[in-house]
Amino acid sequence: MAHDYFAGDPRTNRERMLAGDLYIADDPESERIARRATALVDAYQRAVVASDDIGARAILSDLLGTLGEGAFIKPPLAVDYGENIHVGARTFVNSGLTALDVATITIGEDCQIGPNVQLLTPTHPVDPQPRRDKLEAAQPITLGDNVWLGGGVIVCPGVTIGDNTVVGAGAVVVRDLPANVVAVGNPARVVRTIEPGDAR
Repeated sequence: MAHDYFAGDPRTNRERMLAGDLYIADDPESERIARRATALVDAYQRAVVASDDIGARAILSDLLGTLGEGAFIKPPLAVDYGENIHVGARTFVNSGLTALDVATITIGEDCQIGPNVQLLTPTHPVDPQPRRDKLEAAQPITLGDNVWLGGGVIVCPGVTIGDNTVVGAGAVVVRDLPANVVAVGNPARVVRTIEPGDAR
């Protein structure tokens, strides 16, 4: 890398990553945590297949930063580190979740996450040279309580989705969504407000 992007910055790349600043993904501690996460994800899936509910929950609790009471994630599951993911009580996550938790991912209580959802915190420079030089960063994702993401929804870096909001299958959420709305499409747009007693 010809340009010294970090001149005068004494922090490690892991410290830069955790601060949400540009960094290069070569930190040995981050690599250790990522490898541990891969092993725990594998052990979790095997425990679920073996119907070892107690063991599976213990592994998932060890993997994630927070696992609320009664929350369940159906394998397969893919994460970067695991420790930056926080799942609220009674939340159900269907199979195929990809949660790239370079930054914090917070999923509220009583959420319903459909199959093959992607929660993607990493970003890369648009400028081609720093991207070629392997710089990246990340922005947190927050889902409020009682959010429902349909199958195949993609939530992009830095997005917050408000309480009770429903995002239709296949939507790509590129900016914040308020509470109590239905949003669909690519990019996701609000199509209506949720009223008490709405059936669909």
